Amino acid sequence: MITSSAHRMIEDWRLGFVATADAYGAPNLSPKGTFVVHDSKTIGFAEIRSPDTLKNIALCPQVEISFVDILTRRAVLIGGTARSVARDSDEFARLFPTYEELWPDLASSFGSIVLVDVTACRPTCSPAYDNGATASDLRRNWMQRVQDINSRHEQSEVTPC
Repeated sequence: MITSSAHRMIEDWRLGFVATADAYGAPNLSPKGTFVVHDSKTIGFAEIRSPDTLKNIALCPQVEISFVDILTRRAVLIGGTARSVARDSDEFARLFPTYEELWPDLASSFGSIVLVDVTACRPTCSPAYDNGATASDLRRNWMQRVQDINSRHEQSEVTPC
């Protein structure tokens, strides 16, 4: 079951790192930035340019997804079984409006929607908490780091992917 704190983290950050394995057991880790919580047992993402992830899910549907609050250094690991919902299906048509509303500029690129039936939801956090750091301390420090990085990038040309 997806906890309320995990639900909040997924909706706040939307970016999850999806781990799959190929037919030989080799891992594939792929960031997906279009996550949605559908209900207490189901999350999903809009698939865009993810041929390896889709191929691996078709072979072995077990996935693990890591969501990280980069400011507080708290995370949640979601385990589950994934399946791809084809763009030409009735189920896709039912799911699509939620994703289209959140990412209208990307909607035409959605090849499918991948749904994950959640079987595990485990929180993790930085060892900094073991040394007495608080979420506020970490948020303040990492916000400063983000601002420093932003300032540095504003001064140089960043090459798009």
